[in-house]
Amino acid sequence: MKEWCTARELADASLASLPDTERGIQLFAQREGWNDSVAYVRRRSGRGGGLEYNVSLLPPSARVEFERRHRVVQAPEPAAVNVAPTLGSGLSDRAARERDARLAVVAAFQAFERGQRLGNASRSKIFVDAYNGGTLIIDAWIRDLIPQLSPRSLARWCAARRAGRADRLAVDRAAARKGKGVLDVACNGRVRAYLLALIAHNPHLSAQHLRTLLRSEFGDQLTLADGQLVEVPPVRTIQHAVAKLKKDEEVALTKLSHPDRYRSTMAPSGVGTYRWVSEPNTLWMIDASPVDALCVDGRHSIYAAIDIATRRQKLYVSRTPRASAVALLIRKAIMAWGAPDKIKTDNGSDFVANDTKRLFAALDIEMELSDAYSPQQKGHVERVIKTFQHDCATLLPGFVGHNVADRKRIEDRKSFAARLGEETAETFGVSLTGAELQAVVDRWVDTVYEQRTHSALGMSPMLAAAGSKRPIRTVDPRALDLLLMPVTGMRTVTKFGIRVDNFHYVINAAFPGDRVMVRQDPIDAGRIIAFDADSGAYVGDGICPELAGVDPAELLRAKREITTEKLAEKTREARKEIKKLTSGRSLIERVLEVAQRDMPNVIALPKREEKHETPAISAALDAMVPREAPQASAEVLAMQAKLIAEETVVPLRTAETPHQLWQRALNVIARMRAGEPVSADEAMWLGGYREGPDFKARALMHGDPIETKNPAASWTDAAGQQSL
Repeated sequence: MKEWCTARELADASLASLPDTERGIQLFAQREGWNDSVAYVRRRSGRGGGLEYNVSLLPPSARVEFERRHRVVQAPEPAAVNVAPTLGSGLSDRAARERDARLAVVAAFQAFERGQRLGNASRSKIFVDAYNGGTLIIDAWIRDLIPQLSPRSLARWCAARRAGRADRLAVDRAAARKGKGVLDVACNGRVRAYLLALIAHNPHLSAQHLRTLLRSEFGDQLTLADGQLVEVPPVRTIQHAVAKLKKDEEVALTKLSHPDRYRSTMAPSGVGTYRWVSEPNTLWMIDASPVDALCVDGRHSIYAAIDIATRRQKLYVSRTPRASAVALLIRKAIMAWGAPDKIKTDNGSDFVANDTKRLFAALDIEMELSDAYSPQQKGHVERVIKTFQHDCATLLPGFVGHNVADRKRIEDRKSFAARLGEETAETFGVSLTGAELQAVVDRWVDTVYEQRTHSALGMSPMLAAAGSKRPIRTVDPRALDLLLMPVTGMRTVTKFGIRVDNFHYVINAAFPGDRVMVRQDPIDAGRIIAFDADSGAYVGDGICPELAGVDPAELLRAKREITTEKLAEKTREARKEIKKLTSGRSLIERVLEVAQRDMPNVIALPKREEKHETPAISAALDAMVPREAPQASAEVLAMQAKLIAEETVVPLRTAETPHQLWQRALNVIARMRAGEPVSADEAMWLGGYREGPDFKARALMHGDPIETKNPAASWTDAAGQQSL
């Protein structure tokens, strides 16, 4: 940032609290005593002389406005790195980006406070307010990670930077919480193993069942690693934990609970001008365009790279435009020419992808982007592509022309009747595959283009490169294989492995259901390299037995042995718990025990009861009373007496029915009218029964037996009438 300004420059800046004329600035400097400061005023060098003032002398409001216009918060320039890959940093991508964003803010603050005469608190307050107010120019990725800033956070970051502990600024909260839940660490991991065993033993258990069984096995409180006791988590927490456990241990659970399904679906199975550019590798340009020729496997794109100084070029044929094609083109050119200082390209998605930017940074290559819709800014590579299309592509079988009109004229070579029903490949004479097209293109570049005199050089590109004395920055091919390996995309591992271009690759360290990012080895078609889709960690190499020349049976046997060993390790604790479950108390007994423990210590008081009676209920009970049977013979009676003596008869009814009570009342009333003796208990019972609803209801239907002289006859008549 510019730190020294003349009076005219300050006047032209029109800053707050300052005059807007040169003379006004000079008078203001005299009033404020700027000219007396030896450290912040100096003589202007160059023609005209005069004084220059340091921006530290400006009033706070003017200083903030000046900083807002000229200060840029961005990541520090990457230092030159070794092109060889360095693995094992221990930080996730998210944590590294958080650290870099905080370091960028710290670097901007240190530059802001340089030369300030304010106290540290005031400097921090002004910088934080400017950051939060959006008056500082901030990279978008930094603003996304750090939307707001506080003086306390800024002080902590500066202290960590001064102490050389920049990695403390790396934050990945998701990774920090992973595997540290109560159900993961309680009882030294036994709770997690027990849950896994329960799910494998009975996948239909609900979260409520699981919580109850946990309480049965471990008690109402769980012991953490530090000895602290915590309550068993609620049902909702167990639901989330079980869902995550099922996702993380899908293969192991399937192996435990559904062996047949595991064997059938998851078990391993077979699978302007640039005249200033005078030295080679100072500047490259790259671009891409569809090839004006068809192949038997579709239309391909051509990626071109040109070295501006020597006009050398390299071409790469790709099925589809993607960042991996850019990486392969760069690899091919670096292997032939060495690493460049700068590469210029357009704003295509495959050129500005994050993978491409990371490759450029890792190789210490500066990226320069041309303006949108400005092909003239990269005219050299545009010319190279045109030369290829009008020279090499025109001679290829399957040439379709450079535009729609050319294609129509080629089609019109045959009459419509001759083309009717004919395939496109037959019309244009398509015969080359993409690999064969690549071989033809390479031969054309080596034998035709680079041997031909270039008008701008006065010699061939080959001679121009041979005459240079600049050292070539070579790169270890192994590093390029890792850094520039094409990405075939995200894949899900199945029991057959990973499928790439209709071939299956077996990865020993991966399980079915794992999501991996796959890089295709450009040298060995039978090998791929897999990385974890979330963390980016290396998973393992994938081998295709058909392309690698490996016995599929041997590869499958090795895969099965490794998988069996890993699953045995994963399921060892769960198998122990399953044995305990099958040999000990049943699950329902454990649930009932916990339920009994949870029952409230309350005894219900008896409630007042009253009998509900309706005419329909009475009629139904009458129908249930057996009718009087005819007199049995003496022999039958003797046999019944014998059976009664030999067997104990349990009466079906222990209480009198309403009909029997009514008959009993009629009998007592008849005996009282006949003058026969009646016990006191019977008399008291009759008095109570007469006041009840049953007696009153039957008296209304059959007549009151007290008022009737012959209650038995009244009952007989009523019964006979009822039977009618």
